[in-house]
Parts: sequence; C-alpha cells; structure tokens
Amino acid sequence: MLDGAARIGDLFDGCAEMGMPAIAMTDHGNVFGAHEFWARSKGTGVKPIIGIEAYLTPGTHRSERKRVNFGDGTGDDVAAKGAYTHMTMWAENTAGMHNLFRLSSKSYMEGFFYKPRADRELLERYGKGLLATTGCPSGEVQTYLRLGKYKEARQAAAEFRDIFGAGNFYVELMDHGLDIETKVRQGLLDISKDLGLPLVATNDLHYVHKEDADAHDTLLCVSAGSRKSDENRFRFNGNGYYLKSPAEMRELFRELPEACDNTLEIAERCQVEFTEGEGRYMPKYPCPPGENEESWFVKEVEKGLTERFPQGVPDYAHKQAAYETEVIIGKGYAGYFLVVSDFIRWAKTQGIMVGPGRGSGAGSMCAYAMKITDLDPIPHGLIFERFLNPERKSMPDFDVDFDDRRRPEVIKYVTEKYGSDKVSMIVTYGTIKAKQAIKDSARLLDKPFSMGDMITKAMPPAVMGKDVPLKDLYNTEHKRYAEGQEFRELVESDPEVKQVYETGIGIEGLKRQWGVHAAGVIMSSEPLLDIIPLLKRESDGAIITQFDYPTCETLGLVKMDFLGLRNLTILADALANIKSNQGVEIDLAELAKDLSDPEAYKLLARGDTLGVFQLDGGGMRELLRLMQPDHFEDISAALALYRPGPMGANSHTNYALRKNGRQEITPIHPELEEPLKDILGTTYGLIIYQEQVMAIAQQLAGYSLGNADLLRRAMGKKKREVLEKEFVNFKGGMIDNGFSAEAVQALWDVLLPFSDYAFNKAHTAAYGVVSYWTAYLKAHYPTEYMAALLTSVKDDKDKMATYLAECRHMGTKVLPPDVNESELNFTPVGTDIRFGLSAIRNVGENVVNQMLAEREKCEPATDFNDYLEKTPLAACGKRLTESLIKAGAFDSMGHTRRGLMEVFETNIDQVIDAKRNAANGQDDLFADLMGGGETGGGGLTLLSPVPDMPDWDKRTKLAFEREMLGLYVSDHPLQGLEHVLEAERDISIGRLMSEDGPRDTSVTLCGMITQLVRKTTKKGDAMAIATIEDLEASVEVLLFPKVYQLVSTAIATDTVVRIRGQVKTRDDSVSIFAQEVTVPDVSTEGVARPVVITLPKERCTEPVVERLKSVLESHPGVTDVHLRLIEQQRKELWRVGQNLRVTSSPALSADLKALLGPSCLSA
Repeated sequence: MLDGAARIGDLFDGCAEMGMPAIAMTDHGNVFGAHEFWARSKGTGVKPIIGIEAYLTPGTHRSERKRVNFGDGTGDDVAAKGAYTHMTMWAENTAGMHNLFRLSSKSYMEGFFYKPRADRELLERYGKGLLATTGCPSGEVQTYLRLGKYKEARQAAAEFRDIFGAGNFYVELMDHGLDIETKVRQGLLDISKDLGLPLVATNDLHYVHKEDADAHDTLLCVSAGSRKSDENRFRFNGNGYYLKSPAEMRELFRELPEACDNTLEIAERCQVEFTEGEGRYMPKYPCPPGENEESWFVKEVEKGLTERFPQGVPDYAHKQAAYETEVIIGKGYAGYFLVVSDFIRWAKTQGIMVGPGRGSGAGSMCAYAMKITDLDPIPHGLIFERFLNPERKSMPDFDVDFDDRRRPEVIKYVTEKYGSDKVSMIVTYGTIKAKQAIKDSARLLDKPFSMGDMITKAMPPAVMGKDVPLKDLYNTEHKRYAEGQEFRELVESDPEVKQVYETGIGIEGLKRQWGVHAAGVIMSSEPLLDIIPLLKRESDGAIITQFDYPTCETLGLVKMDFLGLRNLTILADALANIKSNQGVEIDLAELAKDLSDPEAYKLLARGDTLGVFQLDGGGMRELLRLMQPDHFEDISAALALYRPGPMGANSHTNYALRKNGRQEITPIHPELEEPLKDILGTTYGLIIYQEQVMAIAQQLAGYSLGNADLLRRAMGKKKREVLEKEFVNFKGGMIDNGFSAEAVQALWDVLLPFSDYAFNKAHTAAYGVVSYWTAYLKAHYPTEYMAALLTSVKDDKDKMATYLAECRHMGTKVLPPDVNESELNFTPVGTDIRFGLSAIRNVGENVVNQMLAEREKCEPATDFNDYLEKTPLAACGKRLTESLIKAGAFDSMGHTRRGLMEVFETNIDQVIDAKRNAANGQDDLFADLMGGGETGGGGLTLLSPVPDMPDWDKRTKLAFEREMLGLYVSDHPLQGLEHVLEAERDISIGRLMSEDGPRDTSVTLCGMITQLVRKTTKKGDAMAIATIEDLEASVEVLLFPKVYQLVSTAIATDTVVRIRGQVKTRDDSVSIFAQEVTVPDVSTEGVARPVVITLPKERCTEPVVERLKSVLESHPGVTDVHLRLIEQQRKELWRVGQNLRVTSSPALSADLKALLGPSCLSA
C-alpha cells in the first residue's frame, strides 16, 4: 500500500490488450488485495495469480526482535539495517493460497519487527502449494551475492529449494536497468546452474502505464509526507515499473529465453479459486443439551413474548412472531438471532447500557421478544420485511449500540465465549478522495496551503461523504457537472491550479493506508485463519482481518456492529446520579412502554432540547417549537424530516403546519383520500417513511410486503428500465383494485421523488426512544441529567461552555470544584451541580482517584493545611495544587485564592518531606522531641497559616478560573450584559458553532475577546487572531490588516466587541474572517426595551392566555414582556413574569401576530 499505484481494472485491461494470459499480485508483506484482484479478473480472460512479496527474518527465529547483518552493515547489507530480507511467492492452487494467507497472518502475529516477517519454520509449515523465488534484489540470496559471499548465497538457495520442493523454487531475474540488479546477475545464473534451479523472468510493476510514473512518484510523496522538491526523499530510479508487453520482456531477456518460458509455465501451474456465498460461516450458538439452534430459537421467542406481555400475549404478537419464525428458520438465521440476543442480555446483566434498537431490525417481533430491541414493532407500524425480506436473499444485520465506555467489555465477552480464533476486528482501506487528492498535490508541489484550500472550496460539496471525482468535473454526462463551473473556471485561468488538478487526478482513488472499522466485528463458526488472512496491530495486539467487511461477507463471514453511543453513556451516568442524589431508580425499559409523559413533550415544544439526543441542534429546536410535539410519532417524524432531502422539499415545515392546523391537508388524489387514511393519517398526508411506501404498494397495488420492499429499493436506485417494469406491475395491481389510471399516475408521481429521501421508520422510531428517554430525564431530573451531560463533554471546552450556559438558562447552579465535595466527574448536589476534579487542568484521573480513596478514610479537611496533611503524596504537586487554587477548589474553607497562592509552595515543600519519611517508615525526629503523635503527623502543625488578605478582583479571579477550567464557572464577565449581546448580534456563537449552524455566509456576533494573538504578515502588516466568547461558546476570528489597523488600539483581552464577518469552514473547524469590528456601549443604560403586546381586554380569555404563554416559552431569552390591556378608553400595563422573558426577534413577532393579529405589536 506504500508504493502501489496500479489500478486493478486498468491492469487487467492492459493485459487483455497485450494478449497476456495471466498476471500476479505480490504486495509487500500482505494480501489485502487478493480477493479484489481475483474478482476483478472475471470476464477479462486474464488469469489472476495470488502471491506475496514476503519479508523474511535474516536467518533468525521470527520471535527475535533484533537486527542481523550478513556483512559490515553498509548499503549492500540486509535491508532496513538488518531487520529483514525479501522473498516472492505465488499460490499454485487454492490450498496453497490459504497457506499463503496463514503465512502472512502468522508473520504479523508472531514475527512483526518493523514489518511482518516469516522465518524458515513458517516456510516449512505453510510452504505446501506455494511456488517461491530468490526474490527481488533485497532477497537473502542476492544480499549474500552483493557482499561477495557466494557460498552462503548458494547454501541459502539450497535450503529454500528443500523447503518448497524441487521444481517449486526459482531463481528470479529482473531488469530495470539498475546496478543492484546487474551486479548479482552472474551469481544468480551460477546458483541456478549449480543447484539445477529454473530461472524466471519477472517485472516489478508499480503502475500500469509508462506515463503513470509521475503519479506513482506523487503517491510516494503522499505516503512519506514529503515534497517533490525534497532531495533526499524516497523515490524510484527510472520509469520502468510499468506493465511491459510480452515483446518488451522477450527483448530484455533475449539471451535467457528459458526465463520467460518459465514465467509462462508458472502462469499455467497457478490456479486459485475463492468460494463465495453469504452466511456460510454464521456463528454457532451453544445450545443446551438436546436442543439445536432452531428448537432453542422457538423456545426463546415464546419465553420472550411471555416476558414482554405479562398481562397476556396479544394475538397480533403471536401471529407476527410465528410468521417471522418460519422465515428466520427457513433462511438458517436462528443461530444469528440467538448469538445477538446472548451478548445483549449479557451486557444488560452487567449493567452495561444497551440501545433500544437501531436500523431496520426494530421491525422484528422476534427481536423484540428476545430483548434485541425494545420497541413493539406493530403499534409503531414497523415492517419485518424491511429488515429480512423472505422473497430475496438478504442477510440480517443488527447494529447494536452500547455505552461508549463499556463497549470493549462486550467485544471481550464474545471473543472469549465464541473463541478468540473466530472473532476479529475488521480492516478498512483509506482511499484518497478528490478533495484530499487536491490538498496532497498542492502540498507536495510546494504550493501554499491557501491554494489547496481555495481549489477545494471551489469544488462541489460532498454529498453523503462522497466527492465528485476529479475527472467527472469535466464530464458533461455527470449529474453534478453544472456544480463544477466555478472549479473549471479556476483551473482554466491559473496554470498552477491546473498543475495541482492534474497531479491530483493521478492519485485519486488510490489506497493511502489501512485502518480499523469503528464498530464492526467478524464472528465465525470456523477458525478465521482457515478462511481469510489476518493481521495484528502492534499498538494493542488487536487481531484484524486483512480483507474489508464487504469481502468478508462475500466469502460467507458475518459482521456484527458493536457501536459505542455517547448518549447511552450519558443515560447510564444520569441514572446513577438520580439514584445517588434522590434515591430513585429509573427503569428505561419500563419507560419505553409508555412514551406519553406530558412534561417531556412540553420540554420538546419549548425547544429546550440542548443535550437531548438528536434534537439539540438550533434548527431542530426551531422545528420543534413550530411543530409543538405532543406524542411519540412527532419525535419519530422530526428525526426523519430534519435531513437535507425532506427539508429541500419543505416537508418538515409542512408537517409542523399541518399538525397544528395551519396548512390544509390535501389528498394526493380524491380517490385515494380514504384508502391512504390509515397509512398517511399519522403523518398528515405526507410520505415520510420507507415503510409507508411499502404499505401503499401492499394495500393499494396488491404487492406482498417482500415485493413491496423490492419496489422500494428499485425506486431508490432510479434505474429507468427497472422502474418502467415496476410501474406496469404497480399500475396493474391498482387497476385491479378499482383505481383509475389518473389516480395511479398521481400516486406514482408522488411516490417516486419521495422514495429518494423517505426514511427508515424502524431507525427513527428506535432512536426516537433514546430521544424520549433523554427528554424525560431532562424534564424531570434536570440537575442529574445535566451533570451527566457535562461529564460527557468534559474534554470539549466549547460543548461544555454551551451546556453550562444551558444550566444557567435552566436556573441550575454549577458550583466550582471543591476538594472536600467534588468527585472525579460532575455530580449533582441537591439542585446544584458540582464541578468534577478531573476536568481541572493539570489534574489527572489517577491522582483524583487517590484523593477520593484517601478522602473516604478521613473527615473533610477544615482548612488548607489540614488538606495537605490528609491528601496523598501524589496530590501534593505544586502545579496540581496551584491549579486547584486558581479553580476555586479551596473556596469553601474560607481562604482567599490570593492568600493561598502566597503560602502553598512553602507549605508543600515541608509536607512532602514529612510524607516521604512517613512512606519510608521513618518518624520525624523533631516530632518525637515535641511529644510524638500530638503534632498531628510529623511537624505539620508548623505549616505557615494562610494569610487573611483581600482576594483578587473579579476579572483576575475569573481569568485564572478560565485558565484552569477552560471556561467561566462561578461567574461570567458577560453575566448581566445579555441585553447588549442580544441587541448587537444576529446569531449567538453557540448557534453558529452547532452542526447545523450557518456556513459560508455573513453573520454578526457579539462577545468578549478572551485571547488576542498579534501577528505580522509576510508584507510586514499587522494582523491578529482573536478568540471571541459569549455566554454559550467561543469562535476564532481572523482580523486581517485592513480591518485590524482600524481597531488595533481599541481592542484587547476582555473587551466586548461586535464582529461582522464571513463564516469560513476548514475541515471540521469554523472561523470568522472579520469585515468590521466595533466596540458597543456596555453601560446598563442601554438595556433592551421590553416587548409590548397590545390586547383588547375582552380577548384576554384563558385559552388565549395559555396559547400566548406557549408562544413566549418557545422564544426564551432575557428581554422583558409587557402586556397592555385595552378596555374602551382605559389602558392597563402589566409586566409578565420573569420566567417568560423572551428573545426579541422577527420569529417572535410573526408568531405573536399569527396568534393575536397584526396590530398586537403596534406602538
């Protein structure tokens, strides 16, 4: 993967054009590409030969991690300063290929030293069915020859011949015009003659066409992180590493024709096959004696139904489970369900939080019965056939969410139970995508970073993570061709940009590196070494497949997804907090049975969903306020609709307006109003879910649900010929059911575009349960929930600032850390939240755990010196103590922070000596003279008292607090200036920084400068980079010279500024390019004017007041609201309660005018 730039398709096409019968793949040390190479050969007429250029130990055992040189260690000696030599091998047959896989796997598992190395023992064990050669110039035989050691070279070749067998070991000849090759040519010929070893001519191929040499060189730069201009970088000499024709090879070896003849002989001898077929190695469940997987599955489903429905199993559940059981057993998937149910049940018994379901698996009644999912599919309209279609070959695929911290425990459980030789992580291949190719090319061509950034910004944005391929930006047939106009103009107008583009084309699509699948695990019924090649990650010893998961599944292996979900971690912590703070135990499974809590829906309707799973984005909160959710279907719909496709069609707004009677529900066609009522009634006539598409096909066109799923898939793929055929069936079914051709066409015309972005309801419903759980806990146990939420983001200061601001908004006080009360993480203390010690800078978790353990044994410290006496030695570090002081962790003892800073170093010096003596079993002699233990432990009573002196001013105190905690906790410099921020900005920084915040547009912000770094441009002009913070979040602002020179004397750290600028995104970071900077008036005289609502007194009825209250609650803020009641000539002015203060905005005005009429806000 380091230096292979040959594209497989081009390679086979080139061989076919030249009339070559075969080609071999021999990657360095691995067989990652073996199956793809074999599969891509089909239909080309070119035989694929699977091989490897293996790394061998230099005569040592593979377990010995040491370098060995054959000579003096100079350049002609063993590669990598004595680490390994090379050898080429090919699989003669399928058994040999699997031996090759085992050899590669064991080299990773047992012989890794810089590279995965085999030794002679492994060659003996797995050499059967392999053909081998002396290898490239770095082979053992050639190394000895370069060093003038013919005898040792001949001996090595004889050993290899004996290992692989006579006629299976060849002397390999290459000719790329290199001295390192010609230098040993005669020695190789002599060995061939002396030992009777056949010659074989090979060509080291790293790219397909001669003109690809530059693209290959570019890839080398990418792999090495170097630039093309670097003199000493890794490079290939010459350009002969391409696919040479038979004539070129015959010409090169014209004096040794037998070498080329033997190349063809090897091609004749080699013949390998892969056996494909999904699910052949389904993991086996260990059933009780007398049971098989099928019989035990039936019993588990029956038992599970009884547990799920303790009041009696309803007929619909019995009927659905019986139908599913027949399908599942018929397809041979009973064992799969048992295995998944097993590790989920185990996790739950260990107290590991498990998600209620994910993806289409939530549509299965059997999965619900077996505790795989936690949502009864029938009442929610979920369809089993969307998960497992009886009418097509489809593998079941349960993706399971676990508490993020404890996911490894579940993987360890399945590894131990089902066999470490049958469970593995899965490799991924990092492919160079279009934008990355441009950035890499700009860097290695020595172009400024800004050029790569400029070019990628001109490219069409990625859709679903996929870039438009570079070549297709000039392909008029490509569906996104029009979006590339700006890019093409840039390329045509600038020769340097064109150079970067052309270089990028050469490396786009090539493999960059391997990684590990974030969630996937392979589980097999047979040892994996007998099926696929494996590798071992050096850093942690993890066993990983060499094939990616689509290949593994094609070969019959089964992938299980063990996903870590942070929100389950939050839920687990929140439940623990509730139990410790209030003594209440919450059962989420029971909560999922009744998803109708009014307080949870009131919270959603207010849009107070910061920290609520999948509902905390600014745009989503606005949608919820508009929607006013009041039952679970609304949560599911919001999750399905808040995506680019439905939002592009305005479906999210239409749903909200129709739900609240503000938009008429128009039927697709008059004939269809009644037939579609049951299917579309809950979504107000809108098609939102894939399950609705399937139900329509079933109920109106007579499809089976299996065929309806095939129709759904066909619609999504948009293949014209398939759709035309499907329309005939669809139309025929509807006509047979008595519908007119006009109604059929009207429905089809609606279904077709909607199917493009109709969502899987099983997924939104299952994840909707997690959303409901989090909303419920935030509504009923806000302190405990927010403590868990803050703990989850303790390493993300921006997120923490956002959630701290939410705590202030909710009226929940976050207390500074305290050495007597704080735990490791954020903890609820009554109705307040105490900051966790581990979130303080320079305070590690190990030290905190020691402090907490010591605290359990002692009474709380009464003052600072008492704390020093009681705390463990590890917690007496000066940096750590200084951090605790500045963070306010000793405030409760009555000391000022400034006073503590005066004495802490001196007192720590004394304490450390005493504690070290105590740890060594020595008593302090001075303490003995003074009367032994009465001094309270080795002279600690002589510590200097903390001076009683005034504390730092508020600004200094908060600045130190922010330095240690990353944000303001006990107070905020902007507290009380909310009216200024609100009046001067059009968006908060928190809203800007959210995932769905505005991008590449102009915004106006207001906040305080917390950091200001002044810089000088190459031209010598002054500029600055500032960090601007409001009460919610912070953002980096770039002030270029033209802007900065106007305000350079007016701004400094702690200055409140108003910034108008352009939002810029780079990778995943957001920054502002300032266009205008002003300093607003922060005096209290400019308090925002209240919102005055005028209302005739006779309209002031209870229903109107309730609706008005709801509107005000949906626009929370800091601006007062006054209500002017008019009765004939008399006016009364009332101040509305502070709990209903609002954010004055156009959205609020629109909602008030819609409720009370256009004159309600007139002066």
